[in-house]
Amino acid sequence: MSDSAKELIHVYFMPGMAANPTIFEFVKLPEDQFKIHWLQWLIPTRDESIKGYSQRIIENIHHENIVLIGVSFGGVIVQEIAKYIKVRRLIIISSIKCRDELPKKMKFASKTGVYKLLPVGLLDYVDQLEKVAVNDYLKKRAKLYQQYLSVRDKYYLSWAIQNMVNWDCSTVNPEIIHIHGDKDVVFPIKYISDAIVIEGGTHVMIINRFRWFNNYLPDLILKGKEAIKNNPKIIKI
Repeated sequence: MSDSAKELIHVYFMPGMAANPTIFEFVKLPEDQFKIHWLQWLIPTRDESIKGYSQRIIENIHHENIVLIGVSFGGVIVQEIAKYIKVRRLIIISSIKCRDELPKKMKFASKTGVYKLLPVGLLDYVDQLEKVAVNDYLKKRAKLYQQYLSVRDKYYLSWAIQNMVNWDCSTVNPEIIHIHGDKDVVFPIKYISDAIVIEGGTHVMIINRFRWFNNYLPDLILKGKEAIKNNPKIIKI
């Protein structure tokens, strides 16, 4: 292995709930500095804790001092992973850092247990959405769902929803970098603090705002929060 190869920074991406890692297909980092790796969802074992699950994901990480980037529930998982391995940088996108950032409806679902009643089998009908869509916008949205939401195992979905709404985070990593859209309807910006805010960014901005990430992720990875101070185009609240 050449010296230049040894110096590459390995960046591991974890997709959002039920999503496959092709949500990152348009995210590009300079190949002379970074090597991108995609992590995938595993099917949980019966009654598996989020700790045990995260430790199983670690088995698919084959480098040291890595960068971990997670989207949505994947952001929760990378925070759990970072408790057990050393990371160079921890970045979450369209996610939460602690229970306080959960929207009220998710806190209610956690308190009442209503999340257990959610019809996780609805994803079985994703393939049919395109056929019944009545206009171009709906057809495009249906095609996106079909392409990216491929993890449809019902036990996985029930497990993921349960662990999302019941996530117990005692402390927030002070070095975490949080990137969030001001139009995110899953985790509304009004509940989010200490984040880089993407104007017009939605919950799926990793797909449709990939150019922002291609422009700014390298600097955020290399410099961390210092990159925020030095670049006026990066907005932070």
